[in-house]
Amino acid sequence: MQIDWSSIRSGQADALHDAIVELSGWIIPLELEPCVDYFLLAADAPCCSGCVPTDPRSSIEVIGASLIQVQDGPVTIRGRLRRLVNDPAGWRYQLVDACVTSQKRPFGRRAFLASTAALGLVACARGRFAGYTDNQDAQATVQSWRSSDTLTMDMHSHAGRVTISRDPAIGANRPFAALAAPMRSGGMNVVTLAIVTDTVVTQVSANRKRFEAYRAPAPGELYALGQTEFARVHALIEREQLNVVTSGASLKENVGPGVIIAAEGGDFLEGQLDRVDEAYTQHQLRHLQLVHYRVNELGDIQTAPPQHGGLTDFGAQVVRRCNDLGIVVDVAHGTFDLVKRAASVSSKPLVLSHTALSAHPGGRSRLISPDHARAVADTGGVIGIWPSSGTFRDLQGMAEGVKRMADLVGVDHVGMGTDMLGFISPPVFTHYGQLPDFANQLLAAGFSDEETRKILGENYRRVFEASVG
Repeated sequence: MQIDWSSIRSGQADALHDAIVELSGWIIPLELEPCVDYFLLAADAPCCSGCVPTDPRSSIEVIGASLIQVQDGPVTIRGRLRRLVNDPAGWRYQLVDACVTSQKRPFGRRAFLASTAALGLVACARGRFAGYTDNQDAQATVQSWRSSDTLTMDMHSHAGRVTISRDPAIGANRPFAALAAPMRSGGMNVVTLAIVTDTVVTQVSANRKRFEAYRAPAPGELYALGQTEFARVHALIEREQLNVVTSGASLKENVGPGVIIAAEGGDFLEGQLDRVDEAYTQHQLRHLQLVHYRVNELGDIQTAPPQHGGLTDFGAQVVRRCNDLGIVVDVAHGTFDLVKRAASVSSKPLVLSHTALSAHPGGRSRLISPDHARAVADTGGVIGIWPSSGTFRDLQGMAEGVKRMADLVGVDHVGMGTDMLGFISPPVFTHYGQLPDFANQLLAAGFSDEETRKILGENYRRVFEASVG
């Protein structure tokens, strides 16, 4: 059945849930590959640099039955239409088991790289784990900040698409995205890869700016979700041949793209302290963010009315247990009161992995005040600046945001947390291939080579080694 974009925009396509349909549009790849099995199909051709669709009425997710070549013109895609409910990225529809039924001439490799570079998806410099490129001129853009021993680290990421969809019809069957190749393309050495265990009880808010809890979980529900997502992380690691970083020694020995296994929110603990030990031993957890988008047993969150007055007594127990075992404690999403108590309890530096500075953040804002930032920095910790398009207009703006934070707390206490594949609306940093461009913007903002290295990884390395050993 042929459908058009008017049915997507109006919502009339809801009635076609699970039907086989055909839809024409432009392929917008989100991975650095000439052939992809996951992409966005847009109603209109991209009009400018960095133009990734943000409107769920004019773009849909597509999961191919097999790899599909990226095209330089409109294509017609056939697949099974799925109506999405509270999708993590905010999309309303998805085509699964999709294939191309008509197309123009496919891209050659050079044309593909040129087009994805225009979309802000491709690197122009070799990383420490160098990928290949057939554009020799691109190598000239390697900057002096990069040295053979530079270690770049993303403090917060969902890259690889390990998070379970909020749509129960999709569940754990959402295909993985490439991770090793994008990391190599920009020289990203290590990502802190986070599972999320509140997805089944949260939904997109009415203003589409955040997620919010809408029901209480059943006993054992979030623990079971955690087990499933930890298993997905390890399956992705095996598929992508990534190194798992579990200690300072393994970080030093890392010779290929690596991951630190993390959890965004201690919801899977369900109030049981022994599950911290279980996650450390069985799943190699080394980075735990205490709260996420629901007020849980550990404490209050920035985006909902407080219920506990900050960090709970159980939350304090979890912080101490993380210190004892060797797990980084992350206070992102937590209220200022939560951060202050966590700072008083922790014997190790804290991190706040993804946010930005605001002189006067709103009552439900994910941004933080100067005092909030100082509370983290005073532990010797690091604050990761995120690439939210609601906060920054482009990579230059993000670099300026890093500068504002560094001017406040010192350059030793600022890092980078991309929240890759974790935003409702596409951010200004969408692909690890953009890392050299971001480094250039940091240099342009006035940071030295040494300071740029600190921001892009060395500061988080210091906290990780102090926490994990």
